[in-house]
Amino acid sequence: MDQDQISVLLIEDEEFDVRRIKNTLDPYRERIRIQEIVSTGEDALSMISQKEPFDVVILDYQISGGLYGEQLIRRIKEQDPSLQVIIITKMTIDQTDIHFANQMIESGAYWFGTKYPSDIEDFIYQPTDFILTILNAAQRKKLELDRIRSQKRLDKKIDRIMQERPLLGESSSMQQVRDLITKYARTQANILIKGESGSGKELIARSIHYQSERRYENFVTVNCAAIPGELIESELFGFVKGAFTGAKSDKAGLFEQANNGTIFLDEISELPYLAQAKLLRVLETGEMDKIGRKQSHQVDVRVISATNKDLKEQMKQDKFREDLYYRLNILRIEAPPIVERKEDIPLLIEYFVEHYCTDLSITIPSITEQAWSRLKQYPWPGNVRQLKNVVQRLVILGMDGIDDDTVDLALDSQAQDSISSFANPVFSEGELLPLKEIEFNFRRQYFEFVRRHSRTDTEAAGKLGLAPPNYHRMCKELGLK
Repeated sequence: MDQDQISVLLIEDEEFDVRRIKNTLDPYRERIRIQEIVSTGEDALSMISQKEPFDVVILDYQISGGLYGEQLIRRIKEQDPSLQVIIITKMTIDQTDIHFANQMIESGAYWFGTKYPSDIEDFIYQPTDFILTILNAAQRKKLELDRIRSQKRLDKKIDRIMQERPLLGESSSMQQVRDLITKYARTQANILIKGESGSGKELIARSIHYQSERRYENFVTVNCAAIPGELIESELFGFVKGAFTGAKSDKAGLFEQANNGTIFLDEISELPYLAQAKLLRVLETGEMDKIGRKQSHQVDVRVISATNKDLKEQMKQDKFREDLYYRLNILRIEAPPIVERKEDIPLLIEYFVEHYCTDLSITIPSITEQAWSRLKQYPWPGNVRQLKNVVQRLVILGMDGIDDDTVDLALDSQAQDSISSFANPVFSEGELLPLKEIEFNFRRQYFEFVRRHSRTDTEAAGKLGLAPPNYHRMCKELGLK
């Protein structure tokens, strides 16, 4: 069979009309071929289920048997969503009957036409429209198959993303989080995720996005504490060429990049107060103002925000807008810390041990009972993020087996390594370094130490006595992410 030939399934119970349809299609037999003819809806479904390569179904709207009309159309589309159904009927129907047309479209039909007037005995009525519709329907099926294939590839990519960063845990608190994720993913409402640093707030946000109707669109992550205050507006909403000195071209803001998708605003409590008003306008109207642009830009973005601070306390101190809080906090999820889900610790450790062993191409080491006991009893103040880092250290230090001493070394090293190097510096006469290099190394190590003992970058900047913009500039100079 020619590759471009259109295969047709004809569902018709009157021989007279079968002959008329055949006569109408005969001049186009090189392009259109009636592959099978059946007279009942059940026979049609059976034929389609046999995986015959049909492109188009031509269906008499009123056929014998109990399965016909819209019900049969829906059953056909359930079996093969790509199949295009063309309706022909003897019913006296005005071609401008909107009600009937809507019924056909809602049930899944591609086109409908009438068989009459009855004085046309050799060909079906409206033959030109009929032929063109078959050709167009076959083309639409190809496009639909392409769309389905693309969607399957995207689904596989999404599954891979979720498998690479799974939301682990079998505790009741984590099961409750999963239930909320499934429930909230069906909605378009904004969500606020509250939880300690390192408890997996971003993973929760990703899970919501990839289970929602927006999963094929962008998921954009924004760390509100990492963007200097003077740049936050241009980063979130973008600017146009010539808006200010240095604006050499248009820039799409993060909200524009997330259009039709989801934007995750991490550490929302650190968003500057003036920027909060602009964010509120986007949430209320769906409009954002690019810097230098006179007209507003419409966006459709779902906002998921996260914080480890008490926003109500921030509101009392006039650091966070009350109206913005209620816009963000339509739905809420609490990310449980490890102290509330200790039964998940073994599962987390086993997962990360396997992950890092696979990454290093080494055999999974054995873990002694004493080591397991230490790891289970450890409070993990840094939550899953700290546990992940410690397990990586355990795998490297304990390739031949992880015992109690290995755990002591991993936990103690994490707490002490960054401070020991600058608290007890070792100098060598054989390798005297320039003062600038010594200062650079000291500053870098101290920055790393302070960051490790701070919940947010803003908190780290405060401990160092620096304004956030200066802090971020110095981190960049020191090569710290």
